Amino acid sequence: MKLAILGGGGFRVPMVYQALLADRGPLRDTEVVLHDCDPERLAVMESVLARLAEPWPDAPRITAASDLDAALDGADFVFSAIRVGGLAGRERDERIALDLGVLGQETTGPGGIAFGLRTIPVAVHIAERVRRLCPNAYVINFTNPAGMITEAMQRVLGERVIGICDTPSGLGRRITAALGFDPAETRLDYVGLNHLGWMRGVICGGADRLPDLLADDDALATLEETDIFGADWIRTLGCIPNEYLYYYYFNRDAITAIAAQDAPRGAFLTRQQNSFYAAAAAAPQRALALWEQTHAERRSLYMAEARSGGRGEPRPLSERTAGADGQPGPGQPPGGAGEPAQPPEGGYSGVALGVMRAIGGGEPATMILNVRNGDVLAGLDADAVVEVPTVVDASGVHPLPTAAPDMSQLGLMQQVKAVERLTIEAATTGSADAMLQAFALHPLVDSISVARRLAAAYTVAMGAR
Repeated sequence: MKLAILGGGGFRVPMVYQALLADRGPLRDTEVVLHDCDPERLAVMESVLARLAEPWPDAPRITAASDLDAALDGADFVFSAIRVGGLAGRERDERIALDLGVLGQETTGPGGIAFGLRTIPVAVHIAERVRRLCPNAYVINFTNPAGMITEAMQRVLGERVIGICDTPSGLGRRITAALGFDPAETRLDYVGLNHLGWMRGVICGGADRLPDLLADDDALATLEETDIFGADWIRTLGCIPNEYLYYYYFNRDAITAIAAQDAPRGAFLTRQQNSFYAAAAAAPQRALALWEQTHAERRSLYMAEARSGGRGEPRPLSERTAGADGQPGPGQPPGGAGEPAQPPEGGYSGVALGVMRAIGGGEPATMILNVRNGDVLAGLDADAVVEVPTVVDASGVHPLPTAAPDMSQLGLMQQVKAVERLTIEAATTGSADAMLQAFALHPLVDSISVARRLAAAYTVAMGAR
């Protein structure tokens, strides 16, 4: 089996490879081809992965390809985690928005629109090359904004593009653990778009157990989402929001907290990763240790603004369950030297591995994925990408019937989906009107005048890159 990883020099690639190392099934016999436009970063990731593989005599093979077509040719799976414009682009996106008094975040609000405008043409080109060189491959998209990019790529490849995000599955694991249930015997009722969804029920033994969690102060306090939203607001909603809804429910607080930081997230990551790649290139034998150190620091500050600003400081990483990047001990075999490894369930790499396993002929699996709506949710078009529980098997993906969102949920989903579609139109046609509408209609942009300034500033920034 051939897996092409696009964005193969990216910082989070080792987590995908770790998931493959942990697998004891047919995915073990996988050729991993890394593709990246930055040869120096690609070389660093080869060093990190080579050291991850050292304890494993049967580790999946690693090769690198600077040419996109060579990486895609004959691939069975394509994992896309590209970052068009690099971290410098993310930093500009965040600062432009903050300078105009609106949210600066890379996937939600104006920053997400700008990231999509920059990324969609490249993602569509990749989809066209996949159609030509490996038409039977499944594309597992982790490129942000994941729902928007998945939908753009599906216009070329249809349902063979699957968007993944670890946030809903991580929330489901934490809820199940807090209730003390067996995940295999639990069904999650989740609905939304990428980075905009709600866990509405946890079905076990034929009954919804989420009310039990909401009534239990101690159990509810174990959730990261309680740090973010507060127990009172979660109980008011009667469901548990995806952590990214913090930016909608606490928009002013988020802007204030981000502006008060020493540097926005993009600026922090730019400095941190530039330092890591330079140090690892200078000392390849230390690449893995440097990566682990940098990764731990990165995770500890993830969404820090949501855990401060009056709702309490972030709990230490050691006290929290795996979140956005959660993976156990990347430097060693997960089961310990000489022990059978259990595939990691945490993190986006665990979701990707589950998709590959199920499609590759393993047992069917149910996961929360970004897939084509079809007739699952009334009020959204059939070809709109939504984030819902989905069965994955050898024949593909099958979103499960889902209860209708309530009026507030559906209204927010419809508005954000309209913005996503306008962004795709602007990115693929060059329409300035569609671009302006995307900014103006986003619920986190509160003025047409601000939208005009955002459109003008991002146009200049993208033209100057």
